[in-house]
Amino acid sequence: MNNDTITKSQLAAYKPTTAYVGTSWAVMLVGVLAYLLGLWNAQSMLLNEKGYYLAVLALGLYAAISLQKTLRDRSEGIPTTNMYYLISWAALGLSIALIVMGLMNAGGLSLSEKGFYMMAFTMSLFAAVTIQKNTRDEAQIRTLTASPMTTVKNDGSAKIAHQGAPESDSGKSLFGSVKSRMEGND
Repeated sequence: MNNDTITKSQLAAYKPTTAYVGTSWAVMLVGVLAYLLGLWNAQSMLLNEKGYYLAVLALGLYAAISLQKTLRDRSEGIPTTNMYYLISWAALGLSIALIVMGLMNAGGLSLSEKGFYMMAFTMSLFAAVTIQKNTRDEAQIRTLTASPMTTVKNDGSAKIAHQGAPESDSGKSLFGSVKSRMEGND
């Protein structure tokens, strides 16, 4: 096997396991449901306060996913604008600042309730980023194994034909290096 050949089993090593994907979804479900149930049962909160915390959760989830995608795009050499990159960071920072300030100024909540909301918020953000990463990893593996440039041999290895000019930044990430190796730019 030379540098132009990579086996499907080598690619499969980069695929997230079913257990990890399932656990990520379970953590997301538990985090968001716990947060929402906490809001639903918060009798000392007015409806507008509940709306505030719900909006902060939605902003945080979107910002975390968006930032993770932008960072991954950059690491793989996919062009992204600096403006969007900075907006993603700002939105994530703003969501964290808003929940911290909201909880610090929530006089009707006990310290344990404040900790509960912060824990559920943090858990949900982490799970959202992990789910986005898993989804991207699985899509990348599917793309690499189903590439039209691929010729599968009887021994399970895949020969990658050279097509077009290779991207100079393709080796910056794990999948970029795999892609680079598959294209023979090793």
